[in-house]
Formats: sequence, structure tokens, C-alpha cells
Amino acid sequence: MSNVKAPETPFSFAPYDLVEGEEYMSPGQVAHFRRILQNWKSELMVEVDRTVHHMKDEAANFPDPNDRATQESEFSLELRTRDRERKLIKKIEEALENLERGEYGYCETCGVEIGLRRLEARPTATQCIDCKTLDEIRERQLG
Repeated sequence: MSNVKAPETPFSFAPYDLVEGEEYMSPGQVAHFRRILQNWKSELMVEVDRTVHHMKDEAANFPDPNDRATQESEFSLELRTRDRERKLIKKIEEALENLERGEYGYCETCGVEIGLRRLEARPTATQCIDCKTLDEIRERQLG
């Protein structure tokens, strides 16, 4: 078995190896999640830059209305995707701030530990699985 780690990206990283008796949100865990969040944010920022360049380079005034409509539709879809990513970047920044304050990894509703594996699956999670499930049930009942 090789000791070579996979490159760390938000979608590809080595899961944290919990040491027996290690305290929740130890310095090692904090560093692990900081790396995940920063890498994820960096990748999203690269996509934003790529979109700006793509839209500048590909913007053309097509004489054919169908071609122009296709391009506008593609740009619209791309902009909606970037808007979602912009909101995600904001959540990542909030998670990084919580990490610095020592509040990351704890449910904002009940205060319990969210859990390492849940945070690895969703690094911007702010609720434990129980509180999130209850919120989703309430949302379905009211929605």
C-alpha cells in the first residue's frame, strides 16, 4: 500500500484519521477542515474567473437570431451557476470564520458536535443531522 495522498480538493481528500482519545475539533481536525474549505473556495474562485474570461472571449453579435438566443441561453445558465457558487463561497467564508472563532463543527441549533464525517461530506454544515432532519420535516409540512 502506498503512502501517496490524493491531491486535496473539496471533492477528493483523504478522510481525517481520528486518533484514539483525540478531542473533537483538535488542532489537527481544524487544520484538516481549513484545508478543505480553502481548497474548495479556491476552486470556486477559479471557476468565477474562467466564466468572466469565457463570456468576454465568446461574446459575439451573431446575425442569426437563433445563434444569438443559444448564446444568451448558455450565458444565462452559466451566470445562474456562478450565482449559486457565489452564495456557496459566502457560506465557505462563514465556515472559515467559525473555524477561527472555535465555533466550527458544532450545531447552531442545539450545540452538539456535528461530526467529522458529516462535515467532510458537507463542510459548510451548520446543524447536526437530527436538527437538519427536523428542519426539513417542518419545511415539508409548512411548504
